[in-house]
Amino acid sequence: MSTATRKTKKTPLARRLTTAAVALGSCLALAGPVASAGAAPADPVPTVFFGDSYTSNYGIAPFHQDDPNRFFCFRANENYPTVATRRLADKGVTLTVQSDVSCGGALVHHFWNEQETFPGADLKVPAQQEALKADTQLAVGSMGGNTLGFTRILKQCSDKLRAPENALLPGTPVDEDEPAAKCAEFFGSGDGKQWLDDRFEQVGWELEELLDRVGYFSPDARRVLVGYPRLVPEDTDTCLTAAPGQTELPLADIPQDALPFLDQIQKRLNDVMKKAAADAEGGVDFVDLYAETGGNTACDGADRGIGGLLEPSQVSVFETTLPWYAHPNEKGRDLQAEHVAAKIEEALNR
Repeated sequence: MSTATRKTKKTPLARRLTTAAVALGSCLALAGPVASAGAAPADPVPTVFFGDSYTSNYGIAPFHQDDPNRFFCFRANENYPTVATRRLADKGVTLTVQSDVSCGGALVHHFWNEQETFPGADLKVPAQQEALKADTQLAVGSMGGNTLGFTRILKQCSDKLRAPENALLPGTPVDEDEPAAKCAEFFGSGDGKQWLDDRFEQVGWELEELLDRVGYFSPDARRVLVGYPRLVPEDTDTCLTAAPGQTELPLADIPQDALPFLDQIQKRLNDVMKKAAADAEGGVDFVDLYAETGGNTACDGADRGIGGLLEPSQVSVFETTLPWYAHPNEKGRDLQAEHVAAKIEEALNR
């Protein structure tokens, strides 16, 4: 469904389908086991993980390479769904992972549309919603950053990211004729501001659609939407020092006056995601990683949970080591897993 159609009708397709499926959902709910309040589920919980590169944990090696179509999803063997599942098992909560379909580069609409993982190479993965089953009891993941165009925002603000040697990094500037040094001014008014407002509106619509579709295909599933960890600290002076062992600044050459603006953009995305979860029919839990990771931003040196924009990651392709490009490192992955596991346990114990 196009966003234009959704804006006119104001009611997501999945919500209309859900209304027609109320009877089926009620029957399934009656047939399913009921856990007592405050007690861990007695039986394994069929679970699906979905999402983008922050769920697949791009940058952490080794990553799954068995399926050529999923090679460029860069889904780490030890991504946060895997670590959170193990953490929960240690506490007596067993998840039966039916599928982890998280994939780097995924936009929200790839939840219901197939995704081309490497343009021009005919490598595609199915829509992520195909992993959902009638007996799925838990669906967890995050999307929204790519639909917002965060990589485009980063390239709008950095000459280094625009440079030919970084052509492998995803994203193009919103307006390459506008100098990177003036990106805060660009996004603060005129065409840049309108572009940003439109993207936020689209993220809100599509997240609503995604959450409704989970409820339709898996009527008994508890839904957990996971926010993004914080990238920019409150004190941006810390971004003017390279992390231990690094030569590049954590946020490269993005002007310091643009850093608070980038943080505002991320906070706004977090608020849009939180609202989508709060407004969803049937209730959706939200993991507010932005609020929990203010001391582990890309600029927090040895405590950073986010790899710097041009800091070498653990992943190499075509004999080229790719940078973290502001994705969680292993410390950040463990923080994701910790907070996601806590939210899952809370949701299952209700």
